[in-house]
Amino acid sequence: MKTKKIFVLFLTIILSFVALAGCSKPAEQPEDLSETTIMLDWAPNTNHTGLYVALEKGYFQAEGLDVSIVNPSSQGTLEQLVATGNVDFGISHQEQVTTARISGLPVVSLAALIQHNTSGFASLKSKNIRSAKDFENKVYGGWDLPSETAILTALMQKENLDFSKLEMVNIGESDQLVALERDIDLTWIFYGWTGIQAEQRNQELNMIWLKDVDPALDYYTPVLITSESMIEQKPDVIEKLMKAVSAGYEFAIANPEEAADILIKHAPESDPEMIKQSQLWLSPQYKAEADRWGEQKEVIWESYAQWLFENELVPEKMESAKAFTNEFLPKD
Repeated sequence: MKTKKIFVLFLTIILSFVALAGCSKPAEQPEDLSETTIMLDWAPNTNHTGLYVALEKGYFQAEGLDVSIVNPSSQGTLEQLVATGNVDFGISHQEQVTTARISGLPVVSLAALIQHNTSGFASLKSKNIRSAKDFENKVYGGWDLPSETAILTALMQKENLDFSKLEMVNIGESDQLVALERDIDLTWIFYGWTGIQAEQRNQELNMIWLKDVDPALDYYTPVLITSESMIEQKPDVIEKLMKAVSAGYEFAIANPEEAADILIKHAPESDPEMIKQSQLWLSPQYKAEADRWGEQKEVIWESYAQWLFENELVPEKMESAKAFTNEFLPKD
């Protein structure tokens, strides 16, 4: 009996050591995730849905990435922050990328979030602003961006109008639709977000679509950017991130309702119903007729750069082929 008790005690001790050893050395340890950051151009909206889908669905983690999606910073322009390596990736626009590169900032577009320009100049229908011919003696509400001044100047000069007669005011983060009712006559909106808001508020808008004003203005906006140094030093991180982001947008294209629910979680201050309607409108626009999401064409970059140069809005013409790359988009 005594021998049996000793044996049981001995066996218990042995099993305890085995269990402890098993706990200290798990069979499979998850690989360390590489940390990286994507800075947005604005508060979370349906332009960004694919990013949040990739985050929520674990697409980034599956690629070994720990991705933080952050709001814009006041410490400099997004293009400056990306070019200097303070942020790895950012959501920018072809307009900003073009002017940034001409000024010497080595930023590169990795993907077009939307295939066509869904933006334009909006005004209340009651103001009867239908073209650039109606811009004189009006008030434009914007953000003091060089691209705004460039395009508005060119559109008015084309009609032999005086740009100085269009008053420019900075509305910052104000509600554009409220500003249209109170302080300004026209503003630049993305219809997939602000236009849908107007529909829900029963505000009738006149839209001057940029893509209809001139084919050269059907450029990529927004785009996902990085820096030349990031491409040189961490191409593997870019490839992994682009695989995850692409999967996120493809999911949003195929599943707009579920994608909207994911964005709602990350945009708690926005109207959930508006997000759902915006997503239904925008999901087909992400890829449009392109063979794959994110695809960019040199002719689009070249046409806009040429348009800026011909209208004397930039001091020199940008080398378009260096401003973007499709290299990191998934091949299949």
